[in-house]
Amino acid sequence: MHKMIQAECKKAQLAVQDTLYVVNGKWKMGLLSILINNGTKRFGELVREAEISPRILSKELQELEMNLLITRKVCDTKPVTVEYSATPYSKSLMEVIDAMIRWGTTHREMVAAAFANA
Repeated sequence: MHKMIQAECKKAQLAVQDTLYVVNGKWKMGLLSILINNGTKRFGELVREAEISPRILSKELQELEMNLLITRKVCDTKPVTVEYSATPYSKSLMEVIDAMIRWGTTHREMVAAAFANA
């Protein structure tokens, strides 16, 4: 029985590590939220909406694409434009994003209340 519980804990730990590997960082979940909720965006639009530097955005988008969470489309325009979209697979993270929104809102309110009463 003990080994079974230990194996389940290890499996859960690996699952959390895998999730954090994919969505780790300050920007990825926010970028996914923008693309899932607001649809396809051009690179410059993401820079403005996410308030992120182009260099960091490029790196984050490459990692999200590598993990099958977004698609990149080079448009045949002059000048060339690049559009990014959430994949259907990325929508599997909506439950996680929604939970983070709820938790983050509550946390911000608790911290603000604690400092207001200090």
